[in-house]
Amino acid sequence: MGCTTSTHTGSNVSYTKSRKAISAAILIQKWYRSYVARLEIRRRYTWTIFQSIEYAGEQDQIKLFNFYNSILSQMNPDQDGYPKLIKVFNQRRRTSTVVDLEEEEELLRLTSPSQIHINSSYNGPHLSFPLSLSQLHKLVQAFRRKQSLHARYFIQILLETRLLLKQKPNISKASTSISNKITICGDLHGKLGDLYMIFHKNGLPAVDNPYIFNGDFVDRGAFSVEVIIVLFCCFLLHPNEVYLNRGNHEDPVMNIRYGFVKEIQAKYEGNAKKILRLIEDVFSWLPLATVIDNQILVVHGGISDTVDLDILDKTDRHRFVSIMEPPRGFSEDISHVPQDVLVQWKQILDLLWSDPRHQLGCTSNTFRGGGTYFGPDVTESFLEKHKLKMLIRSHECKQEGYEYSHNGKVLTVFSASNYYEYGSNRGAYVTIHGPEHRCHFVQYMSHHSPSLRKITFTQRVCLTEASAIDDLRERIVSSKSELTESFRHYDTDNKGKISVSNWCICMEMVLEMGLPWRTLRPRLAQIDNSDGCVLWETTFEQLSIRNRYSGNGPSITETLYRHKDNLETIFMHIDRDNSGFISMNEFEDAFGLLSQQLDIHFGDQEIKEIASCLDINKDGKIDFNEFLEAFRIVDRHGKDKVSKTSNLETMDASVLPSKGKGLVQKEHVITEDEENR
Repeated sequence: MGCTTSTHTGSNVSYTKSRKAISAAILIQKWYRSYVARLEIRRRYTWTIFQSIEYAGEQDQIKLFNFYNSILSQMNPDQDGYPKLIKVFNQRRRTSTVVDLEEEEELLRLTSPSQIHINSSYNGPHLSFPLSLSQLHKLVQAFRRKQSLHARYFIQILLETRLLLKQKPNISKASTSISNKITICGDLHGKLGDLYMIFHKNGLPAVDNPYIFNGDFVDRGAFSVEVIIVLFCCFLLHPNEVYLNRGNHEDPVMNIRYGFVKEIQAKYEGNAKKILRLIEDVFSWLPLATVIDNQILVVHGGISDTVDLDILDKTDRHRFVSIMEPPRGFSEDISHVPQDVLVQWKQILDLLWSDPRHQLGCTSNTFRGGGTYFGPDVTESFLEKHKLKMLIRSHECKQEGYEYSHNGKVLTVFSASNYYEYGSNRGAYVTIHGPEHRCHFVQYMSHHSPSLRKITFTQRVCLTEASAIDDLRERIVSSKSELTESFRHYDTDNKGKISVSNWCICMEMVLEMGLPWRTLRPRLAQIDNSDGCVLWETTFEQLSIRNRYSGNGPSITETLYRHKDNLETIFMHIDRDNSGFISMNEFEDAFGLLSQQLDIHFGDQEIKEIASCLDINKDGKIDFNEFLEAFRIVDRHGKDKVSKTSNLETMDASVLPSKGKGLVQKEHVITEDEENR
């Protein structure tokens, strides 16, 4: 009896322990799922912040044509919607560009490599032409050792590349009949480590290993020069196996704003002007698209309901040095540009700037400010019309490096990892195999230092989130005056606090970023624990210090945050020789030109006096800091003196990211840790 009771009691104890263990496990699972969900929310809003800021910057680039109105209110856009100031600057730049028969002679004269001497102190790689594979290997190793290529060799590569590109059609034809495969790489944006990662995993281009590089080789990243040198050398070695498509950043207007021009100036100083001139011309010769086996179209951005491959095939692509302004040979007055040229211009704009979205139809891409949003119906119609089965494009950063949309008919491939911040996204490339065109993806994330290789996913999210919040705070400080006015509208009792809902309304109404403001609120503003209202003034804590001379308008910090990028672009337009300084002659020429062609009046003596005043340290030239100070003086009385600018929408085009599914054969994520192993 006692034994039976003892056994029964032991069973109860064991059962109770099991229940507790199961309950504990369930609680841990619930907690973990909740934790993972919160982490995913943080990752997603971090991504949204980065993407909103990036696309807002691209919108600003389009609006840059109108920006100078903010400095000189007399400079209003004309009937075509273009600011007269920018027209004058562009016209001056364009008139110096020769076309047709004179082009070769002048370009070769200005960029002749024989004019550049190689000093005995140069310890970088030496090249001879035609290039060999061994020279490419030496070049790659030299860049790994942080060595630079001499300007003379760089110019020779550009000239050789230009000669070959001129022979290429607007739409290249690629075949997998020999290789039985072809690899497509998306945006690289100066990420040399990612390009090396691709070559490490997939091999260098060869007859049996063809590649398509789908545009946006430069800007944003620190090694744009090295990226295009390596790509162009690969192209010179294998012109029939390496296909280079033009992206929206193979454009001098974009290069001024997004870093490539500054990189050239820093790395090549005295030869920067001729190199930039030559690169500008080379970019204009890049093909616009590639068709694989007459079945798959590869373009940088996308399509629209008006894109026609037959029209694109007959377009003089070299005429469109920049997609952001009228083609060469025509004035800035769009009304004087023939209709057929306008049609071609819009075709290229849509091809390089558009994005897919899940909604039907085709509308202007207001998010970017250029191109279109094209829906699945537009894709279906386009593919059917041209007897294609798929569209592969790039142009949009994707967290996993690639993404299907439009029922698997559109594939986005993005090859620059850590695009926004370390850990923000993987890079990827896709290899098309066999006659059935199977897609095989490889993802990776390159690392800049060994210390970053072993961080956890949580640490990666935290790092990326912190960087995104910092970027967001810059946007907040740039709109402090508008936000304050909006907060005060809801703060009817002048108590310095408003409801969370109203705070969210104000943030979205002013910043227009489409962010989950309620989720972000704890990172941006404090609440009053007694009633749960937001203490709205805390939104600006640790953001800026008001300057005592700024009066009641925007602070100096706010004003400069708001316009710094655009001011830098204008500065570089005036700096004609790309020296990093505006000489007295450059300033006087620029504003003398404005006086002649615009409805403003500067006398010669007045222009000299203004230039002298801007030269604060009296060294005979104006640097960017002095240029910023000049803007501060213009804007010191606040936003009342800044007129609203109108957006350049002469060209209609667009497309939002959309998600879809496709059958893929996927390789695991490749990291440098695995390479080292």
